[in-house]
Amino acid sequence: MFFEVPNLTDVFNRMITNGAKNIVSDKDFLQNEILKWKASPKRMEQIVGDRYYCGYHDILQKQRTAIGQGGSLITIDNLPNNKIVDNQYEKVVTQKVNFLVGQPITFKTDNEKYLELLNQIFDRNFLRTFKALTADCLNGGIGWLYVYYNEDGEFCFKRFAPFEILPFWKDSEHTQLDYAVRVFEVSEYKNGREITVEKVEVYREEGIEYYTLNNGNLIPDIEKPKENYLKIGERDYNWSRIPLIPFKYNYLEIPLIRNTKSLQDSINTMLSNFQNNMEEDVRNTIFVLKNYDGENLGEFRQNLATYGAVKVREDGGVETLSIEVKADNFKAIVDLMKKELVANAKGYDAAELRSGNTPNEMNIKSIFNDINMDANAMEIEFEAGFETLLWFVNAHLANTNQGNFENETVEIIFNKDTIINESQVIADIKNSVGILSEETLIANHPWVEDVQAEIDRVKEEQSEKMDAYFPNENFSQ
Repeated sequence: MFFEVPNLTDVFNRMITNGAKNIVSDKDFLQNEILKWKASPKRMEQIVGDRYYCGYHDILQKQRTAIGQGGSLITIDNLPNNKIVDNQYEKVVTQKVNFLVGQPITFKTDNEKYLELLNQIFDRNFLRTFKALTADCLNGGIGWLYVYYNEDGEFCFKRFAPFEILPFWKDSEHTQLDYAVRVFEVSEYKNGREITVEKVEVYREEGIEYYTLNNGNLIPDIEKPKENYLKIGERDYNWSRIPLIPFKYNYLEIPLIRNTKSLQDSINTMLSNFQNNMEEDVRNTIFVLKNYDGENLGEFRQNLATYGAVKVREDGGVETLSIEVKADNFKAIVDLMKKELVANAKGYDAAELRSGNTPNEMNIKSIFNDINMDANAMEIEFEAGFETLLWFVNAHLANTNQGNFENETVEIIFNKDTIINESQVIADIKNSVGILSEETLIANHPWVEDVQAEIDRVKEEQSEKMDAYFPNENFSQ
């Protein structure tokens, strides 16, 4: 809920880390923690996950090298240096996102008014934001949803990148947020020149504090030192909780890139090396020179590339040793790497669905087994996030006089976008008539989207048929 904010001092009188009090000043403590976190392996891994998702892979920095004099590696610039990115990582992340939240999330509650309000708040704009948030969870191990009111006083949601948020937890299980720091870059113009400024925002129950990080020094923002979460008229208000909600990929907050990066790099390397070998047509042959009528091998290579011929002495000659590049070997290794990447990412191989005849229901379940189990684990983590999110939604509805729904029970249903054998499912439904209730049968029919609406339509059609057979009877009651 909201509480009115008195005139609070900007000086913090407490700082707790892992339950122990700190004797250093709040500003110095935050500054040291931010600098450590910026270079931490966890944050670097989150940045790598986001970078690979966007297609900026390590292969793009690859150079061709060889052993030079003294045994040290030297860069060679006159060789083909292809940098091919076959982004299987992005493919499997998108696959997992669409599998879990590709379809609208359904909210189930007995209070019809509450359900209507929830559907208005969690609209298609929210679904788009939440899909991007789900990708954040996979790329960074954890995603962050910020609840706020915009300039027009509208209740809104915004996601923050995982590598922008430094959380401070109240507990070792990372379930209760004490406060959080956001570090991000913005472009500003100074003396007619565009510069990058590093901004710092500290989110507490008392509001938001603003700083600038300049050469490792945390400098308070003089123009905007502090701000409350909401201003109505002349009054400032805050939430009684920090409106920053974590959504985790798994309880350890391990990003997907940790299990897939080496395989993705291997795929890129194999494809790039294969293309290099194809372009090195002259180097696919080793030349054995006898009495070459020239001064050095560079001249020999130039003459061969320019004229397609070389000049030798009377008793000289050129023999060749061919090096065969077998495409099948490369293809077999790349296919194996892709298969292993899908397995390590707990995705599914769509090629298995396309090959052969139409798969039966058991085969489909087997293909989707890994991604379904991983999605079930994500559901548990996401439900915990939604529980916190609904607290803010209920507070918003209560504070805007739309109703008090604090004690209402809500079931959150993630409509997984799996593939089924519709014919077999429909046949199973027919065979279950008389065993299961009509509502259960309708709910499991693959063509039904709104169960209650379908039940109402069935009842209406049955009533119309009865009226047609017995026009003088009233069957509507």
